[in-house]
Amino acid sequence: MDAPSIHRRLADRFADKIAAFQAEAQQPWAVVAPGAIAEVAGFAKSDPELAFDNLMCLSAVDYPKEDPPRMEVVYHLFSYRHRHTFVLKVHLPREGARVPTVEAVWPVANWHEREAYDLFGIVFEGHSDLRRILLPDDWQGHPLRKDWVDPDFYNGMHVKPTQQMAERAMAGEKIGVGPFDFTPPNRHVDE
Repeated sequence: MDAPSIHRRLADRFADKIAAFQAEAQQPWAVVAPGAIAEVAGFAKSDPELAFDNLMCLSAVDYPKEDPPRMEVVYHLFSYRHRHTFVLKVHLPREGARVPTVEAVWPVANWHEREAYDLFGIVFEGHSDLRRILLPDDWQGHPLRKDWVDPDFYNGMHVKPTQQMAERAMAGEKIGVGPFDFTPPNRHVDE
C-alpha cells in the first residue's frame, strides 16, 4: 500500500482524528489527535490491509519556537506482511504534554515511552511503569528539551566542565575526564 492509500484508510475510519497528511516527505506521515492515538494505533496494527505489526521507533521532538510552542511524539511503523511503512505524529502542548500510551498495541513502546518521558518530560497516560530509564531517579528536568541548561552540580558533585577545562579539551589536551579520552582519535576524518 502506498502512503496516500494508507492515509485514506485511516482518514476514512477516523475522519477528523487524522488532522494532517504529508505524502511528499521522505517518510510520509499523518498527524493524529492526541486522545485518539491508542485507538488509531490499534487499528493500524489489527487492520489486515495495514497490518503495522512493528513499532520501529517512537521518539519525541521539541518545538519551543513554534506558535504555539509544542512537543511532538513520532511513531515509525512497519508492516512485515505488506512491507510498507508509515509515520504517525501527535502534537502536544509543550507544557504539561500528555498522551495515551500505545504499550498495549506494541509492547516495545514501553521503553520508547519511558525514554521520551525521561528526556522530554512527556507523560504517557496508562503506561505500566512510567519512570526514568536513562537518568537517575532524582535527576531534575529533561535534557533533550531545547531550553535545557546543564546543571553545575549533581548530588554535590561538579558535573559541568569549567571554562578552563572546556578550553583545554577543545584544544585537544587529554584531560582525563571521560571515556572518550581513552578512545583513539578518528584519524580518517582528517585525511
